[in-house]
Amino acid sequence: MSNWIILVDSLRDFDNAATPHKVIAAKDYLARPQLFQGSRPKVINLSRSFAYQTRGYYCSLLAEARGHRVMPSVETMVDLGSRSLYAQALPELEDALTKAIAASEDTTLPPRILVFFGAVDDRRLERFAKLLFDWYRAPILEVATERENGSRAQIKRLSTLPITKLSPGELRAFHHALHEHTRREWRSTKARTSPRYSFATLYDPNEELPPSSFKTLKHWARIAEKLNVEVEPITKRDLGRLAEFDALFIRETTSIDNHTYRFARRAVQEGMPVIDDPFSMIRCTNKVFLNELMTGNGIPVPPTVIISGPGDLARAADELGFPMVVKVPDSSFSRGVRKVDTNGELDALAKEWLKETDLLIAQSFMPTSFDWRVGVLGGKPLFVCQYMMARKHWQIVKHRANGRALEGGHRTVSLGEAPPQVIDIGLRAASLIGDGLYGVDIKESQDGFFVIEINDNPNIEHGTEDAAEKDQVWVEITKWFVERLGG
Repeated sequence: MSNWIILVDSLRDFDNAATPHKVIAAKDYLARPQLFQGSRPKVINLSRSFAYQTRGYYCSLLAEARGHRVMPSVETMVDLGSRSLYAQALPELEDALTKAIAASEDTTLPPRILVFFGAVDDRRLERFAKLLFDWYRAPILEVATERENGSRAQIKRLSTLPITKLSPGELRAFHHALHEHTRREWRSTKARTSPRYSFATLYDPNEELPPSSFKTLKHWARIAEKLNVEVEPITKRDLGRLAEFDALFIRETTSIDNHTYRFARRAVQEGMPVIDDPFSMIRCTNKVFLNELMTGNGIPVPPTVIISGPGDLARAADELGFPMVVKVPDSSFSRGVRKVDTNGELDALAKEWLKETDLLIAQSFMPTSFDWRVGVLGGKPLFVCQYMMARKHWQIVKHRANGRALEGGHRTVSLGEAPPQVIDIGLRAASLIGDGLYGVDIKESQDGFFVIEINDNPNIEHGTEDAAEKDQVWVEITKWFVERLGG
């Protein structure tokens, strides 16, 4: 039996007779994970849209959570969503395209190029198509081109294309490429590394709640200097300088739709060790993904219901009761997280938030006076801290109408004195994300410990998170980078 799955928005989008593989509606893939228990299929996502938080986006996101090999990945979707994100690939791609045309007897540049799984119907462009597919592994890539100064090929636009937009002839070519591709083994690329020791630290001097203050970064620089490592703060204007450094530590709030993701992506392209890496950003940013990942791997989380529309509200009320906590999937710093006490409040909030996202996450309310956070770096505990709830509030951060945030207190606990269960669950949860730096938030109740979320960009402030382990926190961070540089 085929181990490939084709995902489509509607079964009418794809001719089942054209492939031996299983064709599934995207909504069924999202709603019925039990269909795939015990199997690790390879998934080709042919949804009509891959825009952020659409159904197509969530299919690839949850495929990764389920351990399924998926194309395109969320990273590819994000990269192809904006010219500013795929701009770093254009010089190499345009060079390859220009050389391919110049080397042929026919020097006509097609204004539109379609690449199916790295294959193209124009034999002149075969190398270009393979290079493009190496950069962006997507089933269908559309390239709009033009001549620059009468000679050089220029890429005006690079994007995915829905299968429903293909002509009959293009559709036949797509099915042929699909057949050829699924006969071959899925391969991945390897990153480069560099042996030098100069680290860039990305920060925002105007951020209200930065993960690390400038004062803290100066403290780290003093520690790193003793280890023969230079640390230089950079800002979002310094993307063009990134290749001058050997590693990148992002110390401003991350988001996959702003410059922090572009910096992380560029660092990976340059073969630089980076915290936070783009894969961790994608995975940690979205609470829907985290919930399914934790649940599927036996990590305890609060009782949860995924809300995709009004029809899920009654189920959430029945299964979770009130009060409940409703979250926007990509919320951070307690924003986009609301406690509701009645059906009316739930209905109103869902109606408002579902205008901006296709899915919401609802969880049982677990009242506590503090949250645990375990800092994890490279699979090892880095710090343990308790964050108290803000005064007269149920979260550790209270965002007030005047725009200023009110935070609760904290208590840092040494690794030797922290409850072993807290460290254990923190390490197990972080190991599912990657090998970088994570802050695992945990609630403790009479029923045990529950993972609330995993932060890819946890706070590390001198005098707070490092209060127990002292400078060893910064030594370990420096060593993490150095080890990955071969030092």
